[in-house]
Amino acid sequence: MIAAAPLSLADALRAIADDPFATVIAGGTDLMVQINAGRRPVTSLVSLRNVAELKGWSTESGNLRIGAGCSYSELERPDFAAIMPALAQAARTVGSPQIRNAGTIGGNLATASPAGDTLPVLVALDAQLEIASSSATRSIAISDFLVGPKQTDLRQGELIVAISVPVLRGAQEFLKVGTRNAMVISVASVAVLADLDAQGVRIGLGTVGPTVLRGARAEAWTRSNIDWDSNRVVGNLDEFVALVRSDSHPIDDHRSTKRYRSHAIGICARRALQRVFP
Repeated sequence: MIAAAPLSLADALRAIADDPFATVIAGGTDLMVQINAGRRPVTSLVSLRNVAELKGWSTESGNLRIGAGCSYSELERPDFAAIMPALAQAARTVGSPQIRNAGTIGGNLATASPAGDTLPVLVALDAQLEIASSSATRSIAISDFLVGPKQTDLRQGELIVAISVPVLRGAQEFLKVGTRNAMVISVASVAVLADLDAQGVRIGLGTVGPTVLRGARAEAWTRSNIDWDSNRVVGNLDEFVALVRSDSHPIDDHRSTKRYRSHAIGICARRALQRVFP
């Protein structure tokens, strides 16, 4: 097997342009499972582990820019959690410490599983993705990037470079349900984020559709059922739960039934909203 380990983004983009069939690897936490199971034949690899431009995060003008190479462990840290608590909560639910040390937010996006733990938060935040090739760069909304189950708009020769999200003022919550309490792929997950400046709530729903979904009907309900002066919900929460369920499109599969997913997403969303507005 041929392997390249570029030290710069330009070198990495050049390497995948020169070898269009190369497999790109960052943390490899999803990819290596496929390779070891014989489901992903690989003839050449381009490792992004040493590309400095993909690492780290920064804030500027009310936005947070996260390098695609940021590991889940980095997103868990107190300085990051103080700015983006829901994303930190989501990162903490991913696998074991070893997985969180290796896995990256860019990998979670590129894998595009509806069960990706960071994705409900990013969808709720209307994340913008910075994507580059050896010849051009472009920006794309996450809602346009995630086109189907494990399908993205990432084109041949492109890499996810960074993710940009707004820094909101308000409480945030991420919850997920799985077949056990730890190191598990979610059966249903939800992100609920308050935006005090816009007096609105943003909701992302995971594992209950072909891609991660936005809870648009439930968001609309919150606009007239939250007292922003007292920071509490004044509407009927059963209505909110029903709207969350109508925003979701779960299916039966080997991990859960459609009926249970619908039940779980409603319960999780209710609890998350109650924690954001205690």
